[in-house]
Amino acid sequence: MPNLVFILADDLGYGDVGCYNPESKVPTPNINRLAEQGVRFTDAHSPSTVCTPSRYSVLTGRMAFRTGMRGVFTGVGGPCLIEKDRLTLPQMLRERGYTTACFGKWHVGLTFLDHQGKPINDNGLEAVKRADFSRPIPDAPIHRGFDRFFGTACCPTTDWLYAFIDGDRVPVPPTGLLDRGTLPDHPYSRDCRGGLIAPGFDLEEIDLLFLDKSLKFLENHAKTAPDKPFFLLHCTQAVHLPSFPGKAFKGKTQAGPHGDFILEFDYIVGEIAKALDRLGLADDTLLVVTSDNGPEVTSVIHMRQDHQHDGARPWRGVKRDQWEGGHRVPFIARWPGKTPPGSTTSHTICLTDVMATCAAMVGYDLPNDAAEDSYSFLPALQGRRPDGPVRQYTLHQTISLALAIRRGPWKYLDHKGSGGNDYGKGPMKAYALPDTAPDAPAQLYNLDEDPGETRNLYFQHPEIVKELRSKLEEFKKTGRSTPARR
Repeated sequence: MPNLVFILADDLGYGDVGCYNPESKVPTPNINRLAEQGVRFTDAHSPSTVCTPSRYSVLTGRMAFRTGMRGVFTGVGGPCLIEKDRLTLPQMLRERGYTTACFGKWHVGLTFLDHQGKPINDNGLEAVKRADFSRPIPDAPIHRGFDRFFGTACCPTTDWLYAFIDGDRVPVPPTGLLDRGTLPDHPYSRDCRGGLIAPGFDLEEIDLLFLDKSLKFLENHAKTAPDKPFFLLHCTQAVHLPSFPGKAFKGKTQAGPHGDFILEFDYIVGEIAKALDRLGLADDTLLVVTSDNGPEVTSVIHMRQDHQHDGARPWRGVKRDQWEGGHRVPFIARWPGKTPPGSTTSHTICLTDVMATCAAMVGYDLPNDAAEDSYSFLPALQGRRPDGPVRQYTLHQTISLALAIRRGPWKYLDHKGSGGNDYGKGPMKAYALPDTAPDAPAQLYNLDEDPGETRNLYFQHPEIVKELRSKLEEFKKTGRSTPARR
């Protein structure tokens, strides 16, 4: 059984990567090299247009809207969105004999307890102040299938709590308020909330710390358990705002702090790939690089204006939006001897599909009450010709729980507008497109003929609207978009 290394970027856009965007102003040599060594998916999608629900779906193979959770977790928000009795990707692999580890950003919710032992499950600075960090976290990643975890509860440099979790403990609790006056000040640095910070918590070097943890895990595993397969989930802060690249990367591109941050992410990918090669693990390892959703509004606007770089290129929309730019993401996989080097596939896949694909790889029979929205794309990964499309229908959701469904080129958005960002005011107004069907209650696009989603065909094709709306309602009602398993 192969080792699995899954590198999940934060807010890395389709157009941020050179092998997807020849006009990118940021060098990504390591990611490009992986594409030359493996397969590049051009029609891959995050399950959601924001962090928390996408990460839930990667770990469960299930769309997060089914939980009813709206938005994302911040600070000491929780509880863990993954239900205690739900089969997870790492748990499944552990049952097949894998060692499992996760390093970096968690962001699927955790239960912090107060000094009376009661759950806090709330956002904001005052909630963080109530936490008793001497108490264990009862629903930490190590209680959802991971043998090892080191990272942060939410966005490492954004969300009120600036402290690390090791296993289910906070070994160095926060002791004082974050002094934002000591941090870089530029257009990409504003998304940093004042909060409590632990001694030694360096916001500018955090991704290199996570990298060190992953590299040491690989080295230790190669030394102590070379015959046992492993699953490593590496979740970066990069390239989520604020853009705080490490000191070694500042000024290394011609695309400002955010360009430097993208370069740092590329470096991380390269270091993990080189470690697999150096340790003799590469030939038996599936290495995947992808992103949890599209690029952030602020980074796209300023990168377009200041550096002529478009992280959403060539799609309409950005993070939070239901349009393609909000959820079409880079997805590159290298598995020597299995993935055809330098190949490209246009098969439509979703990150929910990772779980069923891994199940097919390791010979695990998924039960009926798990991975309800997950299809295996193993044949497409290996360059084999599948009998048909990986999935006939694909679901999408936004931060507001607005839903969409796609079949082939036809994409139906069950709402008006973006489903996320407000294009009627502020800097977003400059990127608003004319509404070609202002009286329509929803949207229908043909991505083959109109990949930029500029012409709403809602009234021209009522039969397709009816079909897709009916399927969407069916998948909501039945609780799954895959056939029932026996």
